[in-house]
Formats: sequence, structure tokens, C-alpha cells
Amino acid sequence: MHRRKLLKDAATLGGIGALGLGAPLANAVAADGRPNDGAPGGNPDPLKPPRLVPGMTLGLIAPASPPDEKVDIGFAGDVIRSLGFEVKEGRNLYAKTQYLAGTDQQRADDVNAMFADPEVDGIFCITGGYGTTRMLPFIDYDTVTAHPKAVIGYSDITGILNALYARTGLIGFHGPVAMRNFGDYALEEFQKVLVRGEAPVPIGAPPPFETGPGQVERGNRLYTITGGRGRGRLVGGNLTLMTSMTGSPYLPDFRGNILFLEDIDEAPYRVDRMLTELWLAGHLDQLAGVVLGRFTEADARGNSFTLEQIFEDRFGDLGIPVVRGLMIGHMKDITTVPVGALAELDGDTGVLTLLEPAVA
Repeated sequence: MHRRKLLKDAATLGGIGALGLGAPLANAVAADGRPNDGAPGGNPDPLKPPRLVPGMTLGLIAPASPPDEKVDIGFAGDVIRSLGFEVKEGRNLYAKTQYLAGTDQQRADDVNAMFADPEVDGIFCITGGYGTTRMLPFIDYDTVTAHPKAVIGYSDITGILNALYARTGLIGFHGPVAMRNFGDYALEEFQKVLVRGEAPVPIGAPPPFETGPGQVERGNRLYTITGGRGRGRLVGGNLTLMTSMTGSPYLPDFRGNILFLEDIDEAPYRVDRMLTELWLAGHLDQLAGVVLGRFTEADARGNSFTLEQIFEDRFGDLGIPVVRGLMIGHMKDITTVPVGALAELDGDTGVLTLLEPAVA
């Protein structure tokens, strides 16, 4: 919609090359990492990164929007150190190009460098925002395959996580970004998935709450749309990002897998529109299950369907387990969901269980 204006702004900044635009898609697909070797849903066989051990070095990158101030980068580094890890900053971590954390090529260069660097054991994204899908053609998927490492983040980081899984089979982690403090819940979920590598283990269950006469939990509630059990590999993340990759070689095949979704600040009609796009593209056919996390700040104004009505309309007739309300989304108490790991969804109890360790 705003392509003409974007190109005009790029010229003002010194030409299209300054933004890293114009890379032929065919070149990116030609360097697509591991071949499709018959894994469920047509995706590559899962490639597990090493589990995180305190004392390891984690790379810190900004693959989407830039931090507001340099002090935010220092804060993010201290958060990682507080978890017991060393930090190595990306070369372009302080770069800024309008609303992007540097050009597309610069941001992809930091991704590629972190995978190639033998001193780096895992990769933490500082924040989300916007921009990861722009740089997907610039990622060196052969290097990713040769040196698998955990990539951690959520929101716009959904673009990287699913592209890496679709092109190489690498399991990535839809979890906390570095530029925020961990609550007790988020820390425990992070550690059991990435540090301890537990399995089988439930993830995303609402934290326990105290009840009493006239007092019950309202915010953290599970809601079953359809019962039953389904087993498959986890794909998904932020709904806006998943929709934006429709039709591209960077979107995993959903067939036979469990789709998990979340979003923020999207009115119900926009959620409806994005889910309808996935439906029209055939991506909701043959799923093994659907996990709906939190759709926070969904402002319904005027004559609007509720999110509940939209979810039931889009998912209620699929004949698979569908659960809403797990701790996936833009909030403090966030779980860590490994994209590409094998899981089982029990629609009757609302329990999502990792069936295998997501790390090696």
C-alpha cells in the first residue's frame, strides 16, 4: 500500500541499496539450507540446537526495530548476564535506519555472523517491532544448518523462527526478548525448555492462583473450543507475521502440525481478516490442533464480533482440538514455545505437552 512512499524515502536515504532492498527471491530459495526430506507436513527434519548452559556466550542482535536508546542495549545485556550467560553484541546492534535497526543487509549480517561465530552458543533478540521478514532473503541458511543455535524472541521475531524452521529444520524459541525483565513464571518456562531440556513436560499452562469465597481467577483462564487430542510439531507465533509470510518459501507447512497464535493491538475485524487469509490459502486444512494464546489490547469498537465468535467460526468445525488462553503472547508471564518441536494438545484439559526435548 505504501510502497511508493517507501521507495521515495529510500532514495532520500541514499538509494534503494541503503535499505537492502532488491535481493532476488530466487537466489534466497536456491540457498535454502537442508532439502525437504519427508518430515511431517513437508518440512525438513527438525534440527535441534544445543541446550543453554550457564557460562555460555549468547549473541545479542536487533533483527527488527531498534531500541529507543543505547541504555536499553546495556539493560538487555545485563538481563542476559543475570541469567548466567556472557554476552556478545552484534556488530550492527546500534545501527538505525528509520524504524528499522539498520538496513536489511546489516540486520541479516548480524544473524549470519552469530551463527558462524564459534564463540557464540545461542542468539537472543533484543526486541520485536517490525522488520524481520524484510531480511529473510539475506540469511545464509547453509551456515545456519552447519552451526545450529537457539534463537529466542517473540512478536516480530516470529518471522525468523518460522523461516529458519521452514528452510533448515532448526528449532527456534518463541519466548522472552532480552529487553525486558523475566518474571518467575517466564524464567521457569524458559529454563525447563532451553536450559534443562525437559520432556515430556507441559508448557504454557496459566500460573496457579489463590481462590476463596467470591474470589476466582478471571484473567488467566483456559477455554476449550473443541476437545480431543492432537499430536504434531509446533508452528506459529504472532498472527500478523504468519499471515505476512503466506505464499512465501519462509512459511512452514502447517499440515499435520499444531498451530499456535498470538497478537497484540489488533481489532477483532483484523484478526478475522488474517485468519480468513490463512483459511483461504488452505493453511487451516489438515492441522493436528490449534493453540490460541493471548490477543491482548484487542479493542472492539462499534458493531463487532467478539474474538470468541471469530475463533469459534474459524476453528470450531475443523474437527481438531482447539484451546484458547495459554500463556503465549505480549505479557510478563510468557511461556517459551519451541517452533518445530513435537507436542501433543489435549483439548479436553487444555494441556499442551512437549513430547521431546527441544534442545540437544
